[in-house]
Amino acid sequence: HDDSNLVPWSKYLTNTQGKNPGYDPMKFMISESHKRGMEFHAWFNPFRANSTGTTSGLAANHVANQHPDWIVKNGSQLYINPGIPAARQHVIDAIMEVVDGYDIDGVHLDDYFYPYSGTFDDDATFKAYNANNISNKGDWRRDNVNSFVRDLGKSIHASKSKVQFGISPFGVWRNKSQDLTGSDTKAGVTAYDTTFADVRTWINKGWIDYVAPQIYWSIGFPAAGYDKLVAWWSNEVKNSDVKLYIGHSPYKIGTPEKGWQSAEELIKQLKLNENYNQIKGDIYFSAQHLRKNPYGLIQLLQNYYQ
Repeated sequence: HDDSNLVPWSKYLTNTQGKNPGYDPMKFMISESHKRGMEFHAWFNPFRANSTGTTSGLAANHVANQHPDWIVKNGSQLYINPGIPAARQHVIDAIMEVVDGYDIDGVHLDDYFYPYSGTFDDDATFKAYNANNISNKGDWRRDNVNSFVRDLGKSIHASKSKVQFGISPFGVWRNKSQDLTGSDTKAGVTAYDTTFADVRTWINKGWIDYVAPQIYWSIGFPAAGYDKLVAWWSNEVKNSDVKLYIGHSPYKIGTPEKGWQSAEELIKQLKLNENYNQIKGDIYFSAQHLRKNPYGLIQLLQNYYQ
């Protein structure tokens, strides 16, 4: 975005990272959204520094060039290490440039905190930055993410109390087999154990304004049924001020995965949601897939919302 001191211009604007495109795309998007009575929520992947695993092509002021000691290589990606307090603060500062400098309505974080797979070498960080003397590394990682979520939320609301702060975690918090209070699912990865996202704590402490779990499976899907997960998440937010929006997966319509051979699956899910007054809305991944209109989805959605 315009005149940032902390982050370079995206390469997707001019094909060169750090090059000013000559206009401010975010200002334009915000203005066009507001003209149409729509809110603009700025979406961030907080700890993903680069998707190529190398610093070639990165601008001089990119975090991987400025602070190589904050960077952990994970497969083909570069990550900002959430275990380093100054690195977390850098991400908060970069997000706050947007909050302070633009008329946004919300800040939205994606599901990536620690990476889903591959190695993440933070043993030295675990030793060097463990002020709370947490013995278990998984608990320490969750504590790092908790600190980040708490501090970011505080910063946002101190600057602009009306800006909403929301997160879209992986759709399974934990399986029952890992925690009796988890969902009746058999997911191979979970928000809590794989990405070290302790979403329950964020809800209970009111650090976020909304949670939008990515429940990207069909009703009755054996490993992670949409129906079971919607019931579980509705129960999680029951006695809190945190709003629940459901993340839906129209991108799966027409794929071989069980349940997605028709666009009706999405309509069935929306109808199921009507049984839960905790659910305050629905989010579709993604606009690109809606525009493709798989199996006549657009007409079905128009009929549903009429």
